[in-house]
Amino acid sequence: MKIATYNVNGINGRLPVLLRWLEDAKPDIVCLQELKAPQEKFPLKDIQKAGYGAIWHGQKSWNGVAILSRGSEPVEIRRALPGDPDDMHSRYIEAAVDGLIIGCLYMPNGNPAPGPKFSYKLGWFDRLLKHGKKLLASGHPVILAGDYNVLPTDLDVYKPERWRDDALFRPEVRTAYAKLVKQGWTDSIRKLHPDQRIYTFWDYFRNAHGRNAGLRIDHLLLSPSIAAQLKAAGVDAEVRGWAKSSDHAPTWVTLKATRSRQTTA
Repeated sequence: MKIATYNVNGINGRLPVLLRWLEDAKPDIVCLQELKAPQEKFPLKDIQKAGYGAIWHGQKSWNGVAILSRGSEPVEIRRALPGDPDDMHSRYIEAAVDGLIIGCLYMPNGNPAPGPKFSYKLGWFDRLLKHGKKLLASGHPVILAGDYNVLPTDLDVYKPERWRDDALFRPEVRTAYAKLVKQGWTDSIRKLHPDQRIYTFWDYFRNAHGRNAGLRIDHLLLSPSIAAQLKAAGVDAEVRGWAKSSDHAPTWVTLKATRSRQTTA
């Protein structure tokens, strides 16, 4: 089974890239972020034609998250991170898919820091910590996947000295991420590639992708039972080089478990 996360940076504008990647990579489950489309503008027919069922939480011009499942329909559990009923940002969606609980998230960027946006990020992270703890306590197999907008260590950023004051790299954010992992989650990329520089994002400016001047901000965290099944983890970095592609690349894991096939309605 292959599970991926991909910040598409505008699903309708990047739809040809997304569909090409789905056809090439054939992931079983996909978490998407930054749809940048209202609920009614999600390209469901195109996604279904590609062989995927989908649930999504859209928002005009900003944010937006979705979960796709090849050959089946995700069963929605929730479409907001608990803890703040007044938070209207479309940043979290959760579903049951083939015996797994999949949490798809888009962490706030938080810049400029310090400031209101950074405070919102830390508050959102605190809510994620509380929800993550409950998910682990449930005993269900869970994957928390998405754009975390967090650089966990110096190894995850090109020229870390330039990022010390950025909201993606400030100590408060890295501490929160470490606290999340210590609950019992496994950072899949770091588990299998502990010392390798692996990036998931490259800016559009200064030939960042060509120079491999990137960041690792897209993560798949696995609960203990899923971590025991972890077979491989990686990044489809070549997708970032395709024409009109997102500034992120798909990041994925494969598990030893198999999944049953169903027909998309």
